[in-house]
Amino acid sequence: MNRTEDLGKLIKLTGDRAKLDAKANDTYIVYKTREGAIVKEYSNGDIVRMNDQDFQHK
Repeated sequence: MNRTEDLGKLIKLTGDRAKLDAKANDTYIVYKTREGAIVKEYSNGDIVRMNDQDFQHK
C-alpha cells in the first residue's frame, strides 16, 4: 500500500471507532458531509443537520 491508501484506511478506522464509542456512551459524532454540511449522527442512526446557531457560544 502507499501512504494515501494507508491514510484513508486510518481515517476510516478512526471514524468506525468514534461510532462505536458514541454507541457505548449513548451520544453522537459530528462530521462534515461530502456536500459540506455539518451533521450529528446519533448511535441509533438518526442524522441531524446542524445550523449556524448550533455553533454559537454563549
